[in-house]
Amino acid sequence: MTSLIIQLPDRLLELEREQEVSFGRGGRGGAVDVRFDDPAVSRLAGRIRAVQDYWTISNLSSRATYIVENPEGGGEFLKVAPGRLNMPVPFEISRLVVPGRDGQMSVTVFAPEHVYVTDATHHGALTTQVAFLLNESSKYFLVLVALCEPRLRDGASVMLPSVPQIVERLRHLESCRDLTRSAVNFHIDYLARSKLRVRDAAAEGGEEKADWQRAALVSTALRFNLVREEHLGLLPSRMPRSGAGPTEIAHPQMIETIAPRKRK
Repeated sequence: MTSLIIQLPDRLLELEREQEVSFGRGGRGGAVDVRFDDPAVSRLAGRIRAVQDYWTISNLSSRATYIVENPEGGGEFLKVAPGRLNMPVPFEISRLVVPGRDGQMSVTVFAPEHVYVTDATHHGALTTQVAFLLNESSKYFLVLVALCEPRLRDGASVMLPSVPQIVERLRHLESCRDLTRSAVNFHIDYLARSKLRVRDAAAEGGEEKADWQRAALVSTALRFNLVREEHLGLLPSRMPRSGAGPTEIAHPQMIETIAPRKRK
């Protein structure tokens, strides 16, 4: 994909490089490309502009702050302050959230595929050590994935799985049928002390050590992309959630090409 795709409830908008669309409430002679029908949204609330493998957003509101979420980033998001112009958005898949009086409204934006270095040997990759050396086939990594699961499935979640919940979540795996609470506690301590090297929990208050340790592991693992959505496949299967995902409603016949709009 080389163009920027904006997914709306009834169609898709496709933007080529240097094209842009407007969004807002519209009306009074001011048409917008993406309409949010809410009295708390400005008539011209902002603009989305395609650049290369990223896009920019301009917040033309004088009061409202917008949020750009990374659905694949375990709670990663950007705040777009009122009046902020041409703010770069680095996420390959993004959800633009606009607050309204009747709730939050959102659209999903798919950026062109990001470009990465293909030959890392020129940057000393053969001699550079790995910052976090994790064995993804180990039990401690399964424990870490189970810890991160709520945040990976819902970036706004504040749930922190307890040790008994982790035991119950993993017990259906052949390799974890004999997993005990003591073993999970050992893996958590091993991750904190040796693998992710989070700070000494005693510095945060000894009586809250267990909660602090688990929260620190989740924060570090998601911040440095050590545990990703694809790792959820290592956990026992769950009942599929109803509803189609973003790619399931996309259809080539729904794509509407936007005529280029030059900056003034």
